[in-house]
Amino acid sequence: MRIAVFDAHSYDRQALNEANVRFAHQLSFFEARLNQATAPLAAGFAAVCPFVNCRLDQDCLKQLAQGGTRLIALRAAGFNGIDIAAARALGLTVMRVPAYSPHAVAEHAFALLLTLVRKTHRAHARVREANFALDGLVGFDLYGKTFGVVGAGKIGQVAATIARGFGCRVLLADPHPDPAFVQSLAAHVVALPQLLAEADIVSLHLPLTPDSRHLIDAAALAAMKPGAILINTSRGAIIDSGALLDALKQGRLGGVGLDVYELEEGVFFEDLSNTGFKDDVLARLTTFPNVLITSHQGFLTHEALANIAHTTLDNARAFEAGEPLTNQIG
Repeated sequence: MRIAVFDAHSYDRQALNEANVRFAHQLSFFEARLNQATAPLAAGFAAVCPFVNCRLDQDCLKQLAQGGTRLIALRAAGFNGIDIAAARALGLTVMRVPAYSPHAVAEHAFALLLTLVRKTHRAHARVREANFALDGLVGFDLYGKTFGVVGAGKIGQVAATIARGFGCRVLLADPHPDPAFVQSLAAHVVALPQLLAEADIVSLHLPLTPDSRHLIDAAALAAMKPGAILINTSRGAIIDSGALLDALKQGRLGGVGLDVYELEEGVFFEDLSNTGFKDDVLARLTTFPNVLITSHQGFLTHEALANIAHTTLDNARAFEAGEPLTNQIG
């Protein structure tokens, strides 16, 4: 199958080419993100393979359909960048990778958390300047703290399990928690307001939907325990960035770890070291010593990339073969 891979970086090419030895698809790689302006590049391709910051709105989808595209093989779990209703109306099949490596994302959440809690990023910078002083680097133990997981799906469950391994009390806020998992972990299922009020660490692991957009707004931030740590490795728009900035200015939060940002498109995954960026809120967030931002790299492990590539290409194989599409959206 001819597949146009958009927003393709070196690690995408390597993983997809290695996985494609088994499938023998015809892959063409484009650095550009897929959107209305770049859709003509996909003309003649039966399938396109976008990533999380591609924008497949109705106009983009119309161009794809007119160019002969029949399959959108998203190499990610989240699909908020695709107009699913418009795709369905145009006869386009949309497939995703529902679970590539929950461990990769959950472990990255703890990489952010431990760095913030023990201030290792600041210590590393000091030592490189021959400053071995410890003033200002006092952290706290995770043991005995209350860890709140918002969204107890596959990734949230792994994060909760890791938290229990550190000796944390675990709270879960999820409309449909797995009873067996809750019992096995001795976790407590609570409403979001109670979780925010009691948790020393709040970790977000839920998809972006109309209901979850800006779930963590000014009111939610004000309801959080003073000095709590907020971690987001899910989708940026779950947090109201302006409200987050205000909460940091007020000194309410002990730390913030972000692997996603609501206006990350055009910034994350790019090298802007020679040009800078124009987002004033993001620029201000980077100035806080208790804020740690990574560029949507929670998925970036060898294992996750291999799983993403295999599932994406197998989705295309199943579509071409007319088999049942277990990973279809809509």
